[in-house]
Amino acid sequence: MFPLRGAIGCLPLFVLCACATRPIGVGQPATLAAIGQASPDTSPYGLFLAGQAAANNGQSSAAAAYFGRAVVIDGGADGRLLNIRAFTAALLAGDVAKAALIAPTGADQDPTLLHLGTLVRGVEALARGEAKKARAILTSPEADVGHEAGAALLAPWAAAAAGEADTSIAHPEIPGDPISQFFADLDQGKLFERAHRYDEAETAFRALIAKGDPGGIASINLGEMLERRGRDPEAVAIYDAALARNHDDLTLQSARARAAAGKPAPALPTIRQSAAEALLAPTTVLLVQKQEEVALAYLRLALRLDPDRDEAWVLVGDILASTSDVDGARSAYLTPRPGSTSYVLARGKLAWVYQAAADRDAALKISRETLAAAPASQDAAVTLADLLRADERYDESAKVLDELIGRLGEKADWRLLYMRAVDLEETGRWAESERDLQTALKLRPDEPELLNFLGYSWIDRGENLPAALAMVQKAVNLDPHSGAMLDSLGWGYYRLGDFKTAVDKLEAAVALEPADPDVNNHLGDAYWRVGRQTEAQFQWRRVLTLEPSVKIRNEVEGKLKNGLGGPIGPSVVAGQ
Repeated sequence: MFPLRGAIGCLPLFVLCACATRPIGVGQPATLAAIGQASPDTSPYGLFLAGQAAANNGQSSAAAAYFGRAVVIDGGADGRLLNIRAFTAALLAGDVAKAALIAPTGADQDPTLLHLGTLVRGVEALARGEAKKARAILTSPEADVGHEAGAALLAPWAAAAAGEADTSIAHPEIPGDPISQFFADLDQGKLFERAHRYDEAETAFRALIAKGDPGGIASINLGEMLERRGRDPEAVAIYDAALARNHDDLTLQSARARAAAGKPAPALPTIRQSAAEALLAPTTVLLVQKQEEVALAYLRLALRLDPDRDEAWVLVGDILASTSDVDGARSAYLTPRPGSTSYVLARGKLAWVYQAAADRDAALKISRETLAAAPASQDAAVTLADLLRADERYDESAKVLDELIGRLGEKADWRLLYMRAVDLEETGRWAESERDLQTALKLRPDEPELLNFLGYSWIDRGENLPAALAMVQKAVNLDPHSGAMLDSLGWGYYRLGDFKTAVDKLEAAVALEPADPDVNNHLGDAYWRVGRQTEAQFQWRRVLTLEPSVKIRNEVEGKLKNGLGGPIGPSVVAGQ
């Protein structure tokens, strides 16, 4: 068959704001009437229910508005709870200025909320140009636990903004959080450069490179500093060394090309831009820990400092899409503009959001526009081909890949050949599909997907059966937990006449893929061949409940009526 918890505390925003837990109507505005319980009045309770409904629907902006109105008019005991709801909703919706105004303060607050509120107030002060105030907030006792990674990373930038160069280069220690520590060390190099202490900056960057430099981040920063110092040849050498470890990194490739051509070096980022980048470190930790709501809060803070940080907008879109805030996700993905390094990625995700909502025409329109705006982008072409394939427009998908593969020539990746092979097979052009698969296997001889696709195709056609069986056995050895590959192996034994072994393999495949109509169909056939007719009919009837293709449905209905021809009973391996 084929185709750490680090130093960051766990803030219970999911509970506090009930963010996107039970979608009411994706893409529909939340209203009082939407929940059917609150009357359309302006009582604190009615507004609270409306805010809760909006939050459950993944609409933080509407939730923030309702909770905010409730806070204004409430004078009773519920005011504190409403204030917390309004704070979290405003923050998740991206209204950092409002969140800062109502951020929880005072020793009687929940510590985690208190620390987040402190971070929000510090970011807002820095965004408003109140650097000394920001530094005071970020180094206060209220910022020293729970969210200290964020505060520790931002405080040096607040000091730099306040003109305190010596204070800014103090080295923060963030125990138990290696990701944030890496960025703290990286920021120290950046702050040394900003303080015109270039030798120390270079030493800091080179120390990180010597430790491995994941993603080439330290190499990029060192290379850019060298370019700004007029040391282009040395920058090229740094980029070359990083590219040896990260061959396909477009940022490194672009930087190398710029330095090699002697083009102007990139400007030194502003303090706010660097501070926003610093917040992406704890955001990464939170995403790894599956704390999406708190990660969204950090992203909103980063975007308050640097609204043009497109990679943050993409992450915001990802989180909102996962919480069913379709409108919010679309808005986030629309933010990067042509020319941005995140443009193609964001537009591809935007297209798939429309595809998931069954708006195929809009998805294809977006994808075609993206490819027109970035005609040299391989990712844009692949997204269009994938969408066409998802719509079963295989011939059009193959044509998109024809152009891309033709342009790349020998540099074409095996995955492109694999995708085109799928399209060609679906359009009945098996000889061309087989050629692509064999070419791809020369490039990637141990790729389970390729071995399985070609092996199963041969098995299903009754061609090269011994070689095909060996091929899918190798695929299973490489990926033993794949039900699809076990199905291919079982079907290979079936085609060779070893029905008993086929049953064993196909039963294992069904255990891994219980809802797949093809696998259940194959198992039914194998049961019939070994004389287990009742079980065979059960499997075939089950296939009809699993949304099979029209072809399989017709085939199974015929078998339920007439059974299978050919031998029933002990299996005999062909050729023995």
